[in-house]
Amino acid sequence: MLKASDGGRAKRFLRRSDVQDFTGLPTSTLYELMQKGEFPKPINLSPRTVGWIEDEVIAWQEAKIAQRDHAAEAA
Repeated sequence: MLKASDGGRAKRFLRRSDVQDFTGLPTSTLYELMQKGEFPKPINLSPRTVGWIEDEVIAWQEAKIAQRDHAAEAA
């Protein structure tokens, strides 16, 4: 039996096109940010398929929003 590590809630995997829709970023930018350690890396779902954990993408979005809000407060 599989156990979810998030309080019993299963993780949802997003495919690249979903991540692009969520973030508005093109593939090249996603991979550039991943290489810099500035965006979550995908996990291998099969030999030719990767997916991003939805919660990690949402956390990245929330961090970007917080960054913007903090910069606005500092200005």
